[in-house]
Amino acid sequence: MTPQILGFSPNFYETAPCLLRQTISMYHHVKKLMYTVRVDEPDPKFGNMLLEQFGGANGELAAAMQYSVQGLNCEDPARKDLLMDIGTEELSHLEIVGALARLHLKPMKFDREAAEADPLIAIAGGGGINLYNSMGDPWTADYLKITGELDVDLRSNIAAEARAKIVYERLINFCTDAGTKDALQFLMTREITHMKAFTAALESMGKPRFSIGKIPPTPKLVDQFFNDSTGEGQDGEIDVRDVWNQGEAWEFVEAPAIQELRSATNGSGARIHDRSTSTTGAPGLVQELLIEELQDLLSAEGQVLKALPKMISAANSTRLRFCFEVHLEETKGQVDRLKESLDLLGVKAKAKPCKGMAGLLEEGSEMIEEGKEKEEVASDLALIASGQKVEHYEISAYGTARTLAEQIGRSDVALLLTKSLAEEENADNLLTQVSRELMSEARTGVSKLPEQLQMADDSELVATSPVSKTRKNK
Repeated sequence: MTPQILGFSPNFYETAPCLLRQTISMYHHVKKLMYTVRVDEPDPKFGNMLLEQFGGANGELAAAMQYSVQGLNCEDPARKDLLMDIGTEELSHLEIVGALARLHLKPMKFDREAAEADPLIAIAGGGGINLYNSMGDPWTADYLKITGELDVDLRSNIAAEARAKIVYERLINFCTDAGTKDALQFLMTREITHMKAFTAALESMGKPRFSIGKIPPTPKLVDQFFNDSTGEGQDGEIDVRDVWNQGEAWEFVEAPAIQELRSATNGSGARIHDRSTSTTGAPGLVQELLIEELQDLLSAEGQVLKALPKMISAANSTRLRFCFEVHLEETKGQVDRLKESLDLLGVKAKAKPCKGMAGLLEEGSEMIEEGKEKEEVASDLALIASGQKVEHYEISAYGTARTLAEQIGRSDVALLLTKSLAEEENADNLLTQVSRELMSEARTGVSKLPEQLQMADDSELVATSPVSKTRKNK
């Protein structure tokens, strides 16, 4: 069988036998991008944001250099191959980000208003990309985390991929261009792929999780947890005992500062004087208000539980339907927390009819009916508007209830309400993100179907050849 080097055909070796007598091994550049990018609406300000993943601390060049240098240092042949594979792919990702940023920054070359968005890029860089982050700071090798200890480096790589995933997620949230979002989604997904590979490589080494280096830690001391942050905060922060400081071999140690104070008072058990756990002069009245608010919320969430399946059925967008499905499960948990909160306050978990939520959901039912006569995008946007009205009502209600709980020193109740409040705020943000995507698709006529993206290859703002994928020959 005739060997294949750099993709040459067998006929090539018959006409150039001299090449068979030498080893050809080099990086090879393929002009077609690993993922074809398309930009329908250039946004110079967003192009500047993209530079964070080009020349920033968590960007693709930093990842490519970190993994490649680690690979050069690695004496484990199998994991060396892993590091070089992923390091090389990161160079391909660098090209994708560079192509996206170049297309978004292009108006800076000829448009004064666009150029004013970032004079450094427009004047010093001619409206093109360079190895700077989004703040204009130059790329530096200080970004690289290389220790020469394979397991430590793999942990750094897992963390690096996690940070990059979050950066891409935030870029997606701030992006309104459908084609750009598709490319960012691809890049974000590959970060998780790399996390999985690095994690598998680390676990396959068979080392105990906390065995770092060769010198062992001091026995007993390594299992002591110092409770150095104590008391209650004004936003409901509390001392918590959980898996990170209790159980198994953990020894929970009181704050050394508190120990010294007690020693100074001859062990009398004196504690630092703090304000009363209640910050109100009428805790009974505030607790009564809190109970009413929780009962109102319990009724509201019960109504939402009945309405969400109808909203799921009415949604046309897969992403919107998924958001509603996730929030349905969250709402079930919120009902449980409200019942637990009322139980902690010594009150039976009985709902008080919430007329405000009933009105919002009635309006939502009307939108669902009216949406049957509308186009799918318009129907979904109306559904999102209805859903966000509900979210804003709940955000306000949970925020009020949490404040009341804090005022009477019930940090246990405040903590439960904080969890539900965070879920409501997240649900609202997700709906906003989905609405932006739908409006972008409606404006450009572009969906996320791969075949539709391929039809745009000859568009002016499609980059397929200036950048590439890099691979090594083995």
